[in-house]
Amino acid sequence: MDLALSSEQDAVQKAVRQWVDDIVVPRALGNDRAERFPQEALDGLRETGFLGLSIAEQYGGGGGDPMSYVLFIEELGRGDANVRSIVSVHLGLVAGSIERWGTPEQKSRWLPPMATGQVLGCFGLTEPDYGSNPADLQASAVPQPGGGYLLNGTKIFITNGTIAGLTLFMARTGGPGARGVSAFLVPNDTPGFAARPIHGKLGLRSCDTAELVLRDVRVGPEALLGGEEGNGIRVALTALNDGRMSLAASCTGLSQAALDTMVNYTKQRHQFGKPVAGHQLVQALLADTAVELDCSRLLTYRVADLKARGEDYSLAASKAKYYASEASVRAANACVQAHGGYGYIDSYAAGKYLRDARVTTLYEGTSQIQQLIIGRALTGISAF
Repeated sequence: MDLALSSEQDAVQKAVRQWVDDIVVPRALGNDRAERFPQEALDGLRETGFLGLSIAEQYGGGGGDPMSYVLFIEELGRGDANVRSIVSVHLGLVAGSIERWGTPEQKSRWLPPMATGQVLGCFGLTEPDYGSNPADLQASAVPQPGGGYLLNGTKIFITNGTIAGLTLFMARTGGPGARGVSAFLVPNDTPGFAARPIHGKLGLRSCDTAELVLRDVRVGPEALLGGEEGNGIRVALTALNDGRMSLAASCTGLSQAALDTMVNYTKQRHQFGKPVAGHQLVQALLADTAVELDCSRLLTYRVADLKARGEDYSLAASKAKYYASEASVRAANACVQAHGGYGYIDSYAAGKYLRDARVTTLYEGTSQIQQLIIGRALTGISAF
């Protein structure tokens, strides 16, 4: 789909696309089979400066606008959703939250090393019993005599958990409900902080996913994001707006990869005396995928445009995430179907697409949560 890009946006898209084709795509399937972390991609992200793409120039980042960021994430998603996950959490959830909510001292301390990739970020929100309902999370932050806090709690399904140097950790400083939650910037090497890798996942097999366990972790008052208690859920929700934009872009990229793979395979393979692509029902699979891909892309680009113009993009982000994630599952499933039996074995990428796509309907707010958000916006009536 054609899009009028600025010279800077065009340069970002072309540079990332070439890097993804050279470095990410050739290793994606092998890393997936072996459940091997894509270290070569992380090294390349550091070397190219891509890890600081959307961080402000004054902190050593690229200062990329929202559309440049979306184009970047889309290309990563096309190459390997595992590599995309590193970046969208590091930039979209953690660095973005520090830029939006942090004190000048917090920004000066953390954003420069995050821009170079010296420090990676992870987002400590989801708990074993509190995923879709973070306002009731149980991690605690108890104020200490003389200042600072004592943190305790467990977080689950945390991307970058074992490789990050900094965790944006949500914990309860006050009473029940959303107003009692605060956000903390916690170095992962703080005594009492443990990260345990999670293996055996259906998809995103080479992604670093962890359980975080904090036991009597002491932090100073400077760890409180923004210097104020009670802002934790607001921090989380604004971060999730960016996370949903990121995920919609990633799902768009995955759908593009599934469509490209389908087209190439069905043009080359022959059945009943002609290319598989020449059969009407296969063309229907391709057509449906292509149309839904355009819809996902347009919804995602609208979010970036709203953000760039300083307008509220929370509802648009929910719509884009909801549609693009569900569409990516359909695109990947169509890719498996178009491959026939070959789509069911690890020698082909179709199965990986389906496994990687499936989780996107679960995190950054499940599809059902997005439906509730959209429904509430339409009716003014909360389902919670």
